[in-house]
Amino acid sequence: MATSRAMRRAYDNHLAGVGLKLSEAYLLGHVHTHGPMTQTQLAEWLGIGRAATGAIIDALEGKGLVERSASAADRRVWLVASTERAAPLVEEIIAVDTALRQRLWTGVTQAERRQLSETLLRLQGNLAAVDEQN
Repeated sequence: MATSRAMRRAYDNHLAGVGLKLSEAYLLGHVHTHGPMTQTQLAEWLGIGRAATGAIIDALEGKGLVERSASAADRRVWLVASTERAAPLVEEIIAVDTALRQRLWTGVTQAERRQLSETLLRLQGNLAAVDEQN
């Protein structure tokens, strides 16, 4: 848990230069890369509730980085899309992420990264099984 918090704090600190928090940058990058999505789809992808996702969308919308529009298929559904203003910011987010990842992985071999990934995937599977039992 401490490592997770420290990573989030590091990303938040480095992304402050572009005026975003990690959750905002993550959502913005995803929408910009994958195209318009519903708030429900974004909440599922982020693994958080719709209300929390809505708050992130509101913050990004307030900064002019995303916009909501009615779905052509279902007027009750709003789609969230990145704006033209977001494109250069997404490039900055990618640069921050790339630089920070390089620093975070310093001294960790490819074999160690692979082992960590395999272990975390196993833990994720175990957690899914625990959730299914409840």
